[in-house]
Amino acid sequence: MRRTTVKRTVPVLGLVFATTVALSACGGLGSTTTDSNVDTAQIPELKPDQQVSIVFESYNYGLAGAWTDTFNSLISDFGKKFPNIKVTAQKPQGNSPNPATDTISSIQNQMVAGTPPDVAQLGFSDLDYTIHQLGAKPLDTLVSKQEVQHNFDGAKYPYAPKARTLADWDGHTYGVPFVFSTPVLYVNASLFTEAGLDPAKPPATWQQVSDASAAITGKTGKGGVYIDCLTKTAKDWCFQSLVRSNGGRVISEDRKTLTFADAAAVEVTQMSKQLVDSGSMPKLNQKQGYEAFARGEIGMILETSAIQGTFVTGAKDKWDLRAAPMPSFAGKPTVPTNSGASLHILSNDPAKQRASWELIKFLTSEDAYTKISQGIGYLPLRTGLMDDPNGLKTWSAQNPLLAPNVAQLANMEPWISMPGTNYLQIRDGMMDAVESIVFQGKDPQSTLTTAREQGAKLLPAS
Repeated sequence: MRRTTVKRTVPVLGLVFATTVALSACGGLGSTTTDSNVDTAQIPELKPDQQVSIVFESYNYGLAGAWTDTFNSLISDFGKKFPNIKVTAQKPQGNSPNPATDTISSIQNQMVAGTPPDVAQLGFSDLDYTIHQLGAKPLDTLVSKQEVQHNFDGAKYPYAPKARTLADWDGHTYGVPFVFSTPVLYVNASLFTEAGLDPAKPPATWQQVSDASAAITGKTGKGGVYIDCLTKTAKDWCFQSLVRSNGGRVISEDRKTLTFADAAAVEVTQMSKQLVDSGSMPKLNQKQGYEAFARGEIGMILETSAIQGTFVTGAKDKWDLRAAPMPSFAGKPTVPTNSGASLHILSNDPAKQRASWELIKFLTSEDAYTKISQGIGYLPLRTGLMDDPNGLKTWSAQNPLLAPNVAQLANMEPWISMPGTNYLQIRDGMMDAVESIVFQGKDPQSTLTTAREQGAKLLPAS
């Protein structure tokens, strides 16, 4: 599904000093604008002996174990293929439990200092801001539309159709979608069996989740379910999916009205609050939640596949880990949204831009996705790899956990970024409200209404 785009103007600046410096450091959008009808590259190819150094910022480097190890291996492989390009990989500056939370502030600070990274892994939640304020370059004008499409289609296994346009805006491609997941229900089949449930029939609706959770908690004393969509640290990608699956949205399609206090969102928080109030869902933060599930202390978790490697390691030789599609609200189709990020070029230097594009192509290649899927558990956006004996066929047969995630690509919708320079305050205000309802017992309707009213004041003027 191609993202519907509406012609927008750059929002009124809120953080005047920081944003002005950031735009100056990036060169804004004007520095790369050309006639969109001319499909030619702006930046020249690198000469074989031309030495270039670039900085790659990725929140994967803020996560120990499989994430950092996998990316270190990929960067090493890239250096062997392109010995003339030196890549300095770094994590975002900051101390948040979720390194992805630090990405925007990290890049802002580096721009103020005049040393932004050349290529960055930036979340889809930040897309509006990444384009309009951080000055991400339209790739189709840098390297040509043909080259961008060739990266998607030219390999043996093309990109999944719905993945290609997730970083498009107003007819341009500003980033190459890189790693993401849809919400997956991971199941501790051992606890299901202990509770007298059939793990071959995982819950398909949220009512069934509630019933199974009560049985697990009542018969095993363990947690029934943890929904990792309900805290500010988790951001809002999964919460958006819950609301969309209940027939609602968190923001109107024209991006002018916040709708996360409407009935659909209120019902999602009520359902989640009831799970906590009944004792079926433990009161845990994001990190505590997925670590507890990995230890075998919770029967189910709705989670991104980015944590799959942690679950596989935790379950090995101890308990039976399985995966199922995201549960539905009775009578309504599930609408999975995507987590994750795209790769964007921020550099103004033509040689660094070309080197950054070579890195982006390498990191989204078939070989790279084979390593990323095996090492971390992210979806291989070149889904044909899962049927290739030399790719992921053997591994995917031995690791069926990806199957529900891949199936959900068919009805996936984009994670929608909030508009304007105050988008983080809007998003975090919404998620603060959700967290206080679910885990602190606040009233759903009044709490979300207050957050919506506060957020509305931060929307850019029409």
